[in-house]
Amino acid sequence: MEEIFFQCPYCWQEISMLMDPSITEQVYVEDCEVCCNPIEINPVFRDNELIELNIKALDL
Repeated sequence: MEEIFFQCPYCWQEISMLMDPSITEQVYVEDCEVCCNPIEINPVFRDNELIELNIKALDL
């Protein structure tokens, strides 16, 4: 597991999440641990290295 840090697109606080780098493409929807708004998190790993991280607010 790898700890990834990013900013919440709602409250701009830095938050972190554990991700499995052995899964090359993933999509998560998680609530921000600070403001509780839903965030779509889409990391892309190649050779167990994070090469791309897309974070977006969900308009529900």
